[in-house]
Amino acid sequence: MMKKFTINSYDKQFNLKEFKPDDTAELSKQDIKKEYDKLQEKFIELQEVFYASKKYGLLIILQGMDCSGKDGTVKKVLTGVSPNGFNVENFKAPTPEELGRDYLWRTHNKTPMKGDITVFNRSYYEDVLVTRVHKDIDDETAFSRFREINEFEKYLVNNNTIVLKFFLNISKEFQQRKLENRLESPEKNWKFSEADLKERKFWDKYQECYSDVLSNCSTKEAPWYVIPADHRWFRDYIVLKTIVKTIEELDLEYPLIEGNIQELIQELKKN
Repeated sequence: MMKKFTINSYDKQFNLKEFKPDDTAELSKQDIKKEYDKLQEKFIELQEVFYASKKYGLLIILQGMDCSGKDGTVKKVLTGVSPNGFNVENFKAPTPEELGRDYLWRTHNKTPMKGDITVFNRSYYEDVLVTRVHKDIDDETAFSRFREINEFEKYLVNNNTIVLKFFLNISKEFQQRKLENRLESPEKNWKFSEADLKERKFWDKYQECYSDVLSNCSTKEAPWYVIPADHRWFRDYIVLKTIVKTIEELDLEYPLIEGNIQELIQELKKN
């Protein structure tokens, strides 16, 4: 089933219209409940050995339109995760210092150390999305950056950083319902920004730019996963399942303690 949502062909033109935001693979929330609970338990176990082994870093990239559920994915999928070795980085509009550097500088600085799991809530892909939509860069620059990003991710992978990239795919109708809910529910007013309405006007252009990202920046080293996100429970299930499967395949083990165990126990008893 995971192959259905994986883009693993480089330089093949994809269109987001080919992917259904409301897809659930003919499953119901009840169908996956037991497996989901087991996946959460497994992830907590795996994170501990991942942190202890210090062999790899894991970078999880979450991209999507406003209301696609990037914050919710972190909250729901990573429930129970140990704060040791876990970080979430949010990337907003760049500061003057960041604008004075190359566009990858501020994100490279936040990539995970070995043993750590870091989530990028938005990422360096903003520099080929929002910048392109608002014509801060031209198409030639964008496609040049696609190649640079591919090389950057290859560099990370070659240095034992695993890169998991999730595009949370929602429909325009779903986004409208979420924005209306933010306006109509006093406890959710704080989530609403007039900028959301402004960006919504560029929906079609964003879809076009995301399609180019998926077509040009999904590589063997760092493929994109297009996650149907109109149904939150299915979004969480597929993301969690992908993370668990990825860590399981690393065949990690706890590091051996230095010294003779029995001698250390006897020394401890003396004190």
